[in-house]
Amino acid sequence: MRLKPRVYITSRSFGLYCKEALELVRSVADVEQNPYGRAMTGEELLRAVEGKEGLIVGNERIGREIFERAEGLRIVARHGIGTDNVDLGAATEGGVVVTYTPHANADSVADFTVGLMLSAARRIPQAHNSTRQGLWEATRFMGAEVHGKTLGIIGLGAVGRRVAERARGFGMRVLAFDPYVKPGKVEGVELVDLEALLGSSDVVTVHVPLTEETRGMIGEEEFEVMKRSAYLINTARGEVVDEEALYRALKGGRIAGAALDVYGREPPGAGFPLFELENVIVSPHIASYTWEAVGRMDMMNAEDLARFFRGEKPLYVANPEVLGKVNL
Repeated sequence: MRLKPRVYITSRSFGLYCKEALELVRSVADVEQNPYGRAMTGEELLRAVEGKEGLIVGNERIGREIFERAEGLRIVARHGIGTDNVDLGAATEGGVVVTYTPHANADSVADFTVGLMLSAARRIPQAHNSTRQGLWEATRFMGAEVHGKTLGIIGLGAVGRRVAERARGFGMRVLAFDPYVKPGKVEGVELVDLEALLGSSDVVTVHVPLTEETRGMIGEEEFEVMKRSAYLINTARGEVVDEEALYRALKGGRIAGAALDVYGREPPGAGFPLFELENVIVSPHIASYTWEAVGRMDMMNAEDLARFFRGEKPLYVANPEVLGKVNL
């Protein structure tokens, strides 16, 4: 009788809210899970992957050293829509299939983005905190309407398009910058260059993956172009925005405010300079944390793992060029 493959789950949310997904993985593999209640350290990861044929990972960095240590590793399932924390080149060289969950959380992130936009424009979190303290500072929290304003979307993929749909419901003019989308492709959206978007938008929201092209794409020069009354929202990746430049722009009144769900280092720590500013709204990378989105991600990961260990081709492969190296 053939022993089941061994799978290690580093993600703390996988299977937590969707027991069916965890049971599906257990039906095809022997499963071990992250026991720490926190993100694993690099050394803990290196020890955990030894002897494993499969991994289900969250935001942990899965670099070349992981693939070199786990000699029998055959598949890595990324519990999320992005794969920037996985060295796809090293995985492909080692014949390791990497799967992910594209578009699974797009509606949840779009909803959250709109929530941050309204919160920033109307200063809802600040008013909430003040009122909870027994204060009644209505005139302190004068806000701005979003109806009739201009929203600039950087990145018109699955999330960006859904944000555009929601923004049109608020009667907003929608601009977008995305060099990979053809004009007229998305109804009700005007495609413009980045400078035009930044200079015209009352709210700028970021929805691009982290690549060498997008790393630091919003920095000192971009903040100089933006309106002084504008807000920046980032639910994509922290490294897309130069956080030091953002701090200076906010501190100096170069822009009106920002709402951030992602950071260059996560968690950023209590001393993070942006946390000192009253015109910043922050949350702990939760834009995709809804019952629906997490359940979809769980099942997409579990079903692809089950397919793989049954000798079938997974549906959502991030490095399809590796398929020529594996026997399926």
